[in-house]
Amino acid sequence: MSSPENSAPCLRIPPWLRVKLPSGKAFAGTRGLLDGLRLNTVCQSARCPNTWECFSNSVATFLIMGRQCTRNCAFCNITPGAPEPLDGDEPRRVAEGAARLGLRHVVVTSVTRDDLPDGGAAHFAETIRQVRSRLPGCTVEVLIPDFRGDATALETVLDARPDVLNHNVETAPRLYAAIRPQADYAQSLELLRRVAHGQRGIPAKSGLMVGLGETDEEIRQTIRDLAAAGCAMITVGQYMRPSRLHPAVVRYMPPEEFDALADFGRSLGVRRMFCAPLVRSSYHAAELAQDADCGQE
Repeated sequence: MSSPENSAPCLRIPPWLRVKLPSGKAFAGTRGLLDGLRLNTVCQSARCPNTWECFSNSVATFLIMGRQCTRNCAFCNITPGAPEPLDGDEPRRVAEGAARLGLRHVVVTSVTRDDLPDGGAAHFAETIRQVRSRLPGCTVEVLIPDFRGDATALETVLDARPDVLNHNVETAPRLYAAIRPQADYAQSLELLRRVAHGQRGIPAKSGLMVGLGETDEEIRQTIRDLAAAGCAMITVGQYMRPSRLHPAVVRYMPPEEFDALADFGRSLGVRRMFCAPLVRSSYHAAELAQDADCGQE
């Protein structure tokens, strides 16, 4: 397979990736609630194909620390640029939004904030604390950036005791220069290793996309690397091009090959593999965490 290029020919989207368009009162209600609380979601910012399903079921993944990212990953639809100052009231509003949606498992992610000394770790921690205070019985999952390898920043988040800590490697290491040029594969694996082998018992989760030009063996090796790092949960989904400004899809993987990847990961001892064309990091996250026995102690 060749490296991803914007000029690559467009492939026809296969039938298993065609999704329903947003509509209905439940969808509109979720969107209106989030807008009213001035909350961002990765569902909308990243143009997730599962937004209709999730919003219609009163589920959303909160995106904290603004809408501008200090990095410019080729696959991502979030706008790069100079971020605004942190909103100190945002953690409280996230907790309020989670309560109004009736969430039992709250997933929080963020843009990358390399402009902040701690990468936004304290803001993550405060969001976890606010959710815990507002919804004592819920579980909390955070999908964090790499904090540029800062172990102290990672500890700040872990000290707030999320139930699951997720950090995505996104793709095979060979493609990082084209797809994640400001990230480091080994650094991401080390972050996951620190979580998995820490003393708090917080499970590590990671995910990757396929269809960007990686080989089948590169996919399997990435799963091996994540298993060796101690990941309890791994998600694998199909890359879908957000716009013509993004890298073209090199290949659409059929569902049966995702099933084979799930079997492969389980053979390596990964507790929970969630692999399917429309899988994203936070898609059905509550069920994934529950199945992997990752609730509060």
